[in-house]
Amino acid sequence: MSRCPALVRDAGPHDADALVDVWGVDGGKKPAPQDVPQLTQEAAASIARIAADPDQRLLMAVVGDRVAGAVHLLRAPVSPVHAEAAVYVLHLHVLSGFRRHGVGRALMEATVSWAEEKDVAHVITAASVSSRDANRFMARLGLGQIAVLRGASTAALRAKLPVEPPPAARVGTPQSQHNVGAVLARRRLLRRAQARPSD
Repeated sequence: MSRCPALVRDAGPHDADALVDVWGVDGGKKPAPQDVPQLTQEAAASIARIAADPDQRLLMAVVGDRVAGAVHLLRAPVSPVHAEAAVYVLHLHVLSGFRRHGVGRALMEATVSWAEEKDVAHVITAASVSSRDANRFMARLGLGQIAVLRGASTAALRAKLPVEPPPAARVGTPQSQHNVGAVLARRRLLRRAQARPSD
């Protein structure tokens, strides 16, 4: 594919199908056909919610009549104790057929323009640790590594933590804490009973 200028614009609810493709199909996580209508409906609702929030933007890069990539932008404080904000670049993705043709750069140029418009001095982004190209792209733009993001399911994390949280981590009233502990204990007993082989 020859280098073709990408038009960057805000996503609208009518772009839901295209965005499901950008963040799902191209990443090798093609949804089952029966799941597509629900995913599209959820995407349309999310797009509308983001469009109504002055601290968020959902941008799409279009080449010709085809969606080539997208990015979600979020303006938020640098930390819980700082008034200063940053623009967080989330889920920047360019479809494989459009990479190395200026699409990612066009999305980042639009990001910087929005940060300037909002008078934000810092841009923070994340790239998958397994994506060498994405990390090199960010490094070429001068974005240095400042953190490592890690993730796990809630269930997997719960399995690694104590059943009863330490006093400093408890939230709520003593009664609600007791109720949560009792529910967790019942769940553990049920899991153990289900795991035992039947006689």
